[in-house]
Amino acid sequence: MKVLLRTNIEKLGHIGDVVDVKTGYARNYLLPQGLATRPTEANIKSVEVEKQQRLEELAKIRGEIEARAALVRGKEVTISARANEEGHLYGSVGPAQIVAALAAERVFVEPENVVLEEPIRRLDKYDVELTFAEDVTATIHVWVVPAREIEGEDGEQAPGDDQPGADRPPDAANHDAESGENAGQDTLE
Repeated sequence: MKVLLRTNIEKLGHIGDVVDVKTGYARNYLLPQGLATRPTEANIKSVEVEKQQRLEELAKIRGEIEARAALVRGKEVTISARANEEGHLYGSVGPAQIVAALAAERVFVEPENVVLEEPIRRLDKYDVELTFAEDVTATIHVWVVPAREIEGEDGEQAPGDDQPGADRPPDAANHDAESGENAGQDTLE
């Protein structure tokens, strides 16, 4: 049975194509779903108008997608993660963390756009591809760096490390202050 496609159908054809399909497929699926119609002269003209409108919509959407890709292309983001001395991460960095790092830079993408063959499991610089459409991609640079737990951003000691009793448990330092022990040892003469 010949039908006129009203939309693009994968492995069958594009909008406006007249294709030959099995009768049951046409009657039970394509026609009731509104995906195809009978190829009459009036329907062909109607589908051509729909096709032009659809192509204009697709061109507008395509422009927006390309603009998003251009905005992201070449961007660098840094993700801090806990790792051992050899650089192996405790866990991994995946699309969700990359999307969050981009969002912190005011660039918004979906996790589905991030293409990773496998999660990142080591400290290093990675080139990560983002796919926005079949042929619209962008590459970003992701730095995975060790998280700083004790040291500050500049490598300075955390506040309180140079105070007396800082290497002792907090209870011992409080006990010394309350009992008056070590009073006067803090001054140098």
